[in-house]
Amino acid sequence: MTQARLAPSPAAAESVAGLPTADFFDFESMLNPREQAKLAELREFLAREVAPFAGEWWNEAEFPAQILPKLAALELSAPAQRGYSNLFAGLVIAEMTRVDTSLATFFLVHHDLFVESLYGFGSEEQKARLLDDAASLRTTGAFALTEPEHGSDVAGGMETVARRVPGGAPGGGDSWVLNGAKRWIGNGTFCDYLLVWARDEADGSIRGFIVDATLPGVSRSRIENKIALRTVQNADIVFRNVQVAESDRFAGISSFEDTNELLRGSRIMVAWQGVGQQLAAFDVARQYAVERQQFGRPLAKFQLVQQQLVTMLGNSVASMGMMVRIAQLQDQGAADMPQVALAKSYVSARMRETVGMGRSLLGGNGIVTDYRMAKIFADAEAIYTYEGSFEINTLIVGRAVTGISAIV
Repeated sequence: MTQARLAPSPAAAESVAGLPTADFFDFESMLNPREQAKLAELREFLAREVAPFAGEWWNEAEFPAQILPKLAALELSAPAQRGYSNLFAGLVIAEMTRVDTSLATFFLVHHDLFVESLYGFGSEEQKARLLDDAASLRTTGAFALTEPEHGSDVAGGMETVARRVPGGAPGGGDSWVLNGAKRWIGNGTFCDYLLVWARDEADGSIRGFIVDATLPGVSRSRIENKIALRTVQNADIVFRNVQVAESDRFAGISSFEDTNELLRGSRIMVAWQGVGQQLAAFDVARQYAVERQQFGRPLAKFQLVQQQLVTMLGNSVASMGMMVRIAQLQDQGAADMPQVALAKSYVSARMRETVGMGRSLLGGNGIVTDYRMAKIFADAEAIYTYEGSFEINTLIVGRAVTGISAIV
């Protein structure tokens, strides 16, 4: 492996200097000056601390815990809570993804699911106890929803159960006993806390619990042999008679419908990842086409190569434009689930086409991570599937436009 291939060298960057960026319509100019400055700060951090090493982390399936304090110092946790726009929040995820999809996935799982859950559903006591450390990455969290036998149908098929035990906690307060299993839980191998969703045995309603991952009865194992997001530490988690205090139940959760705000927000951020993937693919493919010599001339001299690059760019711009509109709707409090589902499915499809063209354009070099494109190509498969698969999101939109559900 050559480190220069994992991150563009200064000489490589000069080969495309002065050319238009993948943000061909300059959507970034819609940010205010404070947001533009912060995004530039993030780019500098990613170029220095992430880009040179991301390929190695991915190849070794190792999570870079050592960079978390530096990432926290950027103060980007839950941007909307800090007064930033939804467009800025989306571009943060896109920019992280542009450099390393795995780091972006860690960020959105922790901040957009765990930390935002504390903001949205935590009691004042829970916020006081947990929020500051979580927002500053002194502690990390995971969102434990998906189960071994239930992904798209987890709302109705959830098998993890919670049983209330009156007076079961030390000191005489109520407690809950959790039993069940979760799968594909990002950050699950190393996180300090798990936000666990379970069905109340008493009435069948869905409850949310903040579970200390070190409690007796919690067992965690890493999912091995992944071909995508290898840096992300996904876990299988089993709960065997895990006792959780009533004070660690989310009082704001009483049904699965209460989670829709979180799931809608995380689906938007994953769609932004689809944008970031396309920006990355275009960056790598364009640079390669300009530098790579074949038949005595740069690849970029050939008409078919230019056609591929323009198609990749068009896909990226169309996807970004759709997400910019979603961000505007978020600012108005008007982005509904069918709109978000259309964005996620559309962007995912364009992303798959874009990264496929990029991989093809690099020829044989497109299947080794030394040239970055193979990593981009592989990571796209995870984005295509999680936070609602392409097919499920399509059916959500189909139900909205016909009034007829084809899901069940």
